[in-house]
Amino acid sequence: MEQRIVNIKIDGKEFQAVEGQSLIEAAKNSGFYIPTLCHFKEIYPPLGTCRVCTVNINGKPDTACTRKVFDGMNVEVNTPDVLDNRKAIIEMLFAEGNHYCPACAKSGDCELQRKGYEMGVAYTRFPHLFEERPRDFKSDRIFMEHNRCILCKRCVHEVKTSKGDNVFYFQNRGHNMLVGIDYEKEKELTDEEVLRAANLCPVGAIIAKGKTIAKPFGDRKFDDDKNIKWIEGKELDIKIPKDGKKKIVATTSLAGCFGCHMSLLDIDLGILDIFELVEFNKSPLTDIKNFTKECDIGIIEGGVANSENFEVLKEFRKKCKVIVALGECAVWGGMPAMRNTLPLKDCLEEAYLNSISSENNENIIPYHEDLPKLLNKVYSTKDIIKIDYFIPGCPPNAEHIWKVVKNILFGAGEKVAYKEFKYD
Repeated sequence: MEQRIVNIKIDGKEFQAVEGQSLIEAAKNSGFYIPTLCHFKEIYPPLGTCRVCTVNINGKPDTACTRKVFDGMNVEVNTPDVLDNRKAIIEMLFAEGNHYCPACAKSGDCELQRKGYEMGVAYTRFPHLFEERPRDFKSDRIFMEHNRCILCKRCVHEVKTSKGDNVFYFQNRGHNMLVGIDYEKEKELTDEEVLRAANLCPVGAIIAKGKTIAKPFGDRKFDDDKNIKWIEGKELDIKIPKDGKKKIVATTSLAGCFGCHMSLLDIDLGILDIFELVEFNKSPLTDIKNFTKECDIGIIEGGVANSENFEVLKEFRKKCKVIVALGECAVWGGMPAMRNTLPLKDCLEEAYLNSISSENNENIIPYHEDLPKLLNKVYSTKDIIKIDYFIPGCPPNAEHIWKVVKNILFGAGEKVAYKEFKYD
């Protein structure tokens, strides 16, 4: 049957496509990139599970992978509202799951992480759920990490035995839905098919046991991906009076690992420039314990895990004109965050009573009225105070930190490069 050609418009540009063709493929053929996590060209009907490819079609939001082009179709792909909606979907996926990028075997090769890079996600506007999800070790060759699964359905649709039977399947419903493994069917897969299943997963939910090979920084798939259409962060709209005086900087480490402060020192020779331009006030770098004056910028590392962190954070907001947060990994990837998916009581008992390093007959969990009170979980700093700028990374690149600080204090206007913008 003869194919009918239709006229469509994307972001104001008119072009022609074959009627009935998938919008996401038609756009790709005409040079328009629409990101997605679940879409495969060969999967029909399309899964439509991740919603990352949401665009506006004739003024209404819809998924590009599930819609076919028609004559007169008017599509918005890169308008500010569409881009922000798409970024919000990625932020929701990060907030809904427990994506500890620094500890994930697929970090650097993860497609969700790549979408975060593309869209310039430095934090999530949504509160993290920190749901306690199982980890399935029962299979001899597959480790299923449900904390990372985004329920895209790729594995359910694509991984089958030689007889065509499903190996993965959805179980439970609604918020409790998980991807289960049919252990008997999994045994019928070859080792190569198990590795393909792991590679098929866009995140690190399916791990092929014994096949995970650590890749050094710089060699991973998305470390320096020339094809990433990276959206740079917005220009900092923070006004600091240019009075010619040295700027005053304060720093603190809350619930973190102090790696961000170590990265500050990695500025190397740049630190000499800093001392000519700024004066440090309250900071572990200077060992000044209390604020002695109002500061131009406060650099906060880590999350909020106890009553002392809470009070220090509130004090920084009062004393600093601008607050920059580092080490969000403390909440969604670092050691402090590990207790966000476990009851605090269990963590304390494991640390002080059951650990192999516990002293014999010293079955005491420390408690004193002078000790800071532990919160039930580690909170993001943005949950407590207004944060003016976030820098992701574990730790963030030193050059990235210095560029942000210079931009804020002196309006340097330097762009942050993609390779400096990392979650791990």
